[in-house]
Amino acid sequence: MKFIINKHDNQEQLMGLLFSLASFFPGRSGEITSLTAEMSVGATLELSPLKTNRTRPQENYYRVWSRQFAKHVGLTPNEMHDEILCIHFGSEEIDTPFGMKRRPLQRSSVSSKTEYMELIDSLIRIAAEMGFDIPDPKANDA
Repeated sequence: MKFIINKHDNQEQLMGLLFSLASFFPGRSGEITSLTAEMSVGATLELSPLKTNRTRPQENYYRVWSRQFAKHVGLTPNEMHDEILCIHFGSEEIDTPFGMKRRPLQRSSVSSKTEYMELIDSLIRIAAEMGFDIPDPKANDA
């Protein structure tokens, strides 16, 4: 959600907002104060939900084992990643000038920690169904 605050029409509200921000974040009050000088026309305030995305250990674990599984089945790492995404999130087929292309309905880049763990679980399950064993991620702190 984006708020555009025109200084001419809302100067009191803008100054009140800046004062409140400085009091909520005293460690950044200097930055807020210096920013005030740059606001000749007004300001833009953007609010968005804070998301906790996957962790680095989760991503490392997934990449290592999806790469190993890809070698096992004869795919490139990117092909394997797309296959896992399509199986886990579902897919759609798009008719392109190059022919039909299968695409995942969601990318892993927008996954939370829990969703990424579910993606890892799908990788482990799919690999096991194809005779490739992947060790338990809890032993690797994924």
